[in-house]
Amino acid sequence: MNIFLLKVRAKAYTFGICLLLLSGLACKSETSSETPKATKNGIEQIYLNNIKQSIVNLDAINTVENTNDKIDSYKKARQYFKLAEPILAYVDQNNYKSINAPNILQVHEDSPTDIKIRNPFGFQVIEELLHETPVDTNKITEIVNITSSRLKLIEQNTHINLKDYHVIWLLRNQIVRIATTGITGFDSPVLGQSLKESQFTYETLEAIIKLSEDKFTSETLYKSLLDAIEKAKTTLNADFDTFDRYAFIKNHIHPQLKLLVDAQNDWQVSFPFNLALSNELTSLFTEETLNMDFFTDYKSDTTNLANKVAFGKQLFNDKNLSKDRNMACATCHIKEKAFTDGRITFDKRQKRNTPTLTYASNQQLYFTDARVGSLEGQIVGVVNNHDEFNMSMDSIITRVKSDKHYKHDLDTLYHNKREDFNIRHAIASYIRTLNTFNSKFDNNINNLENTLTAEEKRGFNLFMGKAACATCHFPPMFNGTVPPNFTDTELEIIGVPETSENKTLDDDLGRYDIFKTKERIGAFKTPTVRNIELTAPYMHNGVYNTLEEVVSFYNEGGGVGLGFNLEHQTLPFDQLELTEDEQHAIVLFMKSLTDYTETNSNL
Repeated sequence: MNIFLLKVRAKAYTFGICLLLLSGLACKSETSSETPKATKNGIEQIYLNNIKQSIVNLDAINTVENTNDKIDSYKKARQYFKLAEPILAYVDQNNYKSINAPNILQVHEDSPTDIKIRNPFGFQVIEELLHETPVDTNKITEIVNITSSRLKLIEQNTHINLKDYHVIWLLRNQIVRIATTGITGFDSPVLGQSLKESQFTYETLEAIIKLSEDKFTSETLYKSLLDAIEKAKTTLNADFDTFDRYAFIKNHIHPQLKLLVDAQNDWQVSFPFNLALSNELTSLFTEETLNMDFFTDYKSDTTNLANKVAFGKQLFNDKNLSKDRNMACATCHIKEKAFTDGRITFDKRQKRNTPTLTYASNQQLYFTDARVGSLEGQIVGVVNNHDEFNMSMDSIITRVKSDKHYKHDLDTLYHNKREDFNIRHAIASYIRTLNTFNSKFDNNINNLENTLTAEEKRGFNLFMGKAACATCHFPPMFNGTVPPNFTDTELEIIGVPETSENKTLDDDLGRYDIFKTKERIGAFKTPTVRNIELTAPYMHNGVYNTLEEVVSFYNEGGGVGLGFNLEHQTLPFDQLELTEDEQHAIVLFMKSLTDYTETNSNL
């Protein structure tokens, strides 16, 4: 779970604004895809009833003296909040994130002169405070009042006007949220009630579907969707540590997503635009799961894309683009090593380990310190770096145009005069093809093969549950970009040591070096664990050579668990108490995320 609410790129922000206008307050001028008044009013009534009941029970926390009674009131308030979650998270993403934020400082860095440090509030904070020894009653009262006041403000300013496609988006988002964060313990840090709370959110989806009954032309489809949800709710009656998340996603989440696509076709829904999740989503783990356009730069040009990708691949492998004509992108990002280089650092001039470029495009922030907001922007950083290409973009343009084949591609594929951007866009377009989703894990969970071992499945279930790996490495990319909206890419402070002896904290300050915000000391972007078998050595400084060492580091509780003084570590520093067998299973699962690259002709 992460702490930092980072500035979202322009395109993602625009999507968010559009979604707010479309779902919550506007849409009055549209006449197509109308949702019946009874459905719209019913959804709003469900929402308001749950918000009101959550407020009542929150306020009750401060009226009782006994801690157990406070916890009981909290659980009831949390239950109603979770019942409201599918609707709140859709119509008011920002308030949802604030009220459900982890108990860690929130850092907003818009510019060197506009840095805000805010204390968190909301349910996770209250949950932790109620279980501290001794209990700080004054602090609990303060946070309860702030949280209750925010909910009251939401209640007083609610007007929900959803079209049919909004309802489908809402349902899809929540199904994906259940699979990717709901069943992982992401937002139930002490009580561990994630499975039960996922049942609550399903109850609201069930109610919304029932309100929409008259939209179905197929009664069989209507009943199938409700039956699928009921079966999922029953399956969630399980122990958190032993729950089979692999089977749940394969046998419940994916069929629900397929039924939802059937429903939108049955309703004849027309979507006005694409969000991060595909409007035809039937699996969490395919190339079609996410809309790549959502993650591209706002100037992205998708015409003649295949030819642009081929052009970008040539540029990616061309050493003539560096000052001394001795370095290409492919020099540090080697295909056989999942586009890393197998070194601690590329050479003595570099401070950080070379990250993989596979799945790099499915995030909102780039470089390990998250200083850039697009792949095109990251390319500029490499070009201008004195220890890398050591060039200017003007010089790159000159060299590209001096090659007649490159000049032809540049002139014919791009019908504008943005030569600087066009070159970067071509390279970025190639990098965006390096997301194949064809690993052993993907093929098994998508029923394309039946080769995943019991230990690999166990490793996935531990990764997604007891070991809490997925509370930072979110599926489907298993990186720090948070589903289901994918507008935030998180950073973490985990306390990586300087050497594998784990005696001294590494001196790389990470994100701190960008804005000098002390709360960011040691903060780094959460990378993907896809293809991790090929990307050793590990961590931003290449300190560990094996995945066993990496898992052991987390099992010890990160830097604080190793004895380092890290005031703002975001990784829980309690030991995970994983057995050697459990740690081994997690390693086996991560190795099952290695893509079958020979099947991808773009690589």
